[in-house]
Amino acid sequence: MTKQPDDWLDDVPDNEEEDDEIIWVSKSEIKRDAEELKRLGAELVELSGNSLDKIPLDEDLRAAIELAQKIKKEGRRRQLQLIGKMLRSRDEDPIRQALDKLKNRHNQQVALFHKLEMLRDRLVAEGDDAMADVLQLYPNADRQQLRSMIRNAQKEKAANKPPKASRQIFQYLRELAEAS
Repeated sequence: MTKQPDDWLDDVPDNEEEDDEIIWVSKSEIKRDAEELKRLGAELVELSGNSLDKIPLDEDLRAAIELAQKIKKEGRRRQLQLIGKMLRSRDEDPIRQALDKLKNRHNQQVALFHKLEMLRDRLVAEGDDAMADVLQLYPNADRQQLRSMIRNAQKEKAANKPPKASRQIFQYLRELAEAS
């Protein structure tokens, strides 16, 4: 019995399980992923040198980022595309985690500054009434020094002078916050 040309399909194993394991990725999804990596590269390019030191980058990627920081206009766009392409072949999770950690630390610092500014404004407005809260937050604060700065800030505010003493209070509160 000779095989007909269409009988070759009979020799192909019929494994439907193998078909289930194949994951098809659409062209649009690939493009979205590539755009996301370009955005990640653009964020990296916007960082300063000290911040880049805290992110795990290999030498080639670091050099490409530093070059992109120097380039302007169209060349920069093309360099960002290259960085995105380089990121496709690397594990981006450690880079994203380090970048998120940098952003979070910045956000925490901003929140602390806002808290200290509000505390300073309360000290200047309320005087000794708000001092108890400061001493509770920072037990190692010097009561006399703080009281003197508050008095000076209140005098400056009443005389419409520049807020030199208010800045000193903020600086002192910041030192207390960093020490604790």
